[in-house]
Amino acid sequence: MVFGQVVIGPPGSGKTTYCNGMSQFLRLIGRKVAVINLYECAVNIEDLIKLSDVMAEHSLGPNGGLVYCMDYLEKNVDWLESKLAPLIKDHYLLFDFPGQVELFFLHSNAKNVTEKLIKKLDLRLTAIHLVDSHLCSDPGTYVSALLLSLSTMLHLELPHINDLSKIDLIESYGKLAFNLEFYTDVEDLSYLQYHLDQDPRSAKYRKLTKQLCELVEDHSLVNFSTLDIQDKESVGNLVKLIDKSNGYIFAGIDASAVEFSKIAVCPLDWDYYRTAAVQEKYMKDDDVDFDV
Repeated sequence: MVFGQVVIGPPGSGKTTYCNGMSQFLRLIGRKVAVINLYECAVNIEDLIKLSDVMAEHSLGPNGGLVYCMDYLEKNVDWLESKLAPLIKDHYLLFDFPGQVELFFLHSNAKNVTEKLIKKLDLRLTAIHLVDSHLCSDPGTYVSALLLSLSTMLHLELPHINDLSKIDLIESYGKLAFNLEFYTDVEDLSYLQYHLDQDPRSAKYRKLTKQLCELVEDHSLVNFSTLDIQDKESVGNLVKLIDKSNGYIFAGIDASAVEFSKIAVCPLDWDYYRTAAVQEKYMKDDDVDFDV
């Protein structure tokens, strides 16, 4: 069995930074990690098809070009399987997917690619859906994030973790209307209505918002973990949650516990291993993916 993560989320949510920081942490605890489709990655999809070439040849914009590229990848998934074959023996896989959200709740290509890889290579993948924590500062955008998270969960049909990224910056976006647990646990959303009514732009959609909140609550599927990619404990807690979701903790003799014991017995200098690139990029919202 091969374990890994499918990292998704809107542009600016921190996917590339997440893959960078997560891969460093996993290497610290002893896992061999292969990142797919990242700078200096193990497998670069641009070797198969390049977005800029597609856009130029077919006169497409970034979104249309990405849909074309994902469709091309699905039709040539054997190429990706051949690239992954040497890695699956002893690597933990991180798939860094594009930031265009329509690929994950409107189109079926990304879902079909992951399903084929899971079946052919016997993968155990967990979808990590990153949501920028600043969306909690506005009730309207928070409801939008809930709907996107729910739609993505239902569409991908993978073990799924929604994660509020950049949680260490949340106070810089403004005071939250409720405590953080309200947003992570997705408690009674009717409390959001009062705050939405204070905004004239939202008030006229009161009935629609009410129905959307009830839809999210009726499914009772959406909640969020939190992440500060620069904090060792925060990353470690998320890794443990991921390991439970895809069954990694049951591989061998509780492999996850053995790995984490390295930190408990001999604390690692996370600040030393965390590169300056992670810290610098984490403070920016320029994580716009135009690769596949």
